[in-house]
Amino acid sequence: MYFGTYPILQTNRLQLRQIKAGDLAKIHQGLSDKRVTKFYGVHFNTLEETEGQMEWYESLWLHKTGLWWAVCNRETGAFLGACGFNYYKAELNQAEVGYWLLPEHWGNGYASEALKAAMDFVVSHTDVLRIEAFVEKGNGSSGKLLKKFGFVRERIMKNCELKNDKWITLHLYAYRKPD
Repeated sequence: MYFGTYPILQTNRLQLRQIKAGDLAKIHQGLSDKRVTKFYGVHFNTLEETEGQMEWYESLWLHKTGLWWAVCNRETGAFLGACGFNYYKAELNQAEVGYWLLPEHWGNGYASEALKAAMDFVVSHTDVLRIEAFVEKGNGSSGKLLKKFGFVRERIMKNCELKNDKWITLHLYAYRKPD
């Protein structure tokens, strides 16, 4: 993984920058919205709970286990969502990718644009060879997006995780950096 100066990524419409304390309200807005967290691993009801997520984003960088970006409109700076990598394992040269957007920005291609920028960075500037993504059963949009970037569904893990007092099935998608 890359742990030099925190990278700022630019696309035609987006800027991906380090998540900062001032993003707390927008992170909470997204991760307390049931539409966003329907297929996401966390959900927060209070700003105080969301502060734990902010600490997690920071700890990834400090402990060299990942990096997450705030996905922002390049022209206005408006916060749209977040995208990044976590669970980096140096001994295996692998990491896990994740992403989410505020619902008002769905359907504009921002997730695709952000994921492409993040993937391009990791593939060209790090030692990561394998990227995994865990997609909850029923989240066809995420599976479709991952396939667009060369991810392959490797397995289905039935009833493998407890979420909201119910067992859920996860699909493991993986991307392998070309030789």
